[in-house]
Amino acid sequence: MSRVLGVDYGHKRVGLAVSDPLGITVRPLDVISSRTAVEVVGNLVKELEVGKIVVGLPTSLGGHEGASAEAARALGKEIQEATGVQVVYHDERFTSRMAESSLLEKGMKRRDRRKKLDKIAAAMILQDYLDNQ
Repeated sequence: MSRVLGVDYGHKRVGLAVSDPLGITVRPLDVISSRTAVEVVGNLVKELEVGKIVVGLPTSLGGHEGASAEAARALGKEIQEATGVQVVYHDERFTSRMAESSLLEKGMKRRDRRKKLDKIAAAMILQDYLDNQ
């Protein structure tokens, strides 16, 4: 089997996480600039032997997609075209809040939380996707 890469899209930053080769466990990877996301993800696909990419899809409580969801879908399309790897989308409602709560519980300072928040959210999105397969 191959690994699955999780992507938490943000206008400025993109969080990344990766599964183990069996798709059971997930680990946060990095937070990168959204401007370099396609290039960085392309490199990770090769380096980590990624077979699928899960992009978090921000939706409203009612399930409606707005401008952020459109931007996440656009990034996913760019990544799929650049890598040839299948991109799927997964509901990411509440993941950033849950990630923030998790980091607060650990007593992490605000500046340190900001550095880790997006990759923790990416890990939560990916783990939820894998758990529901």
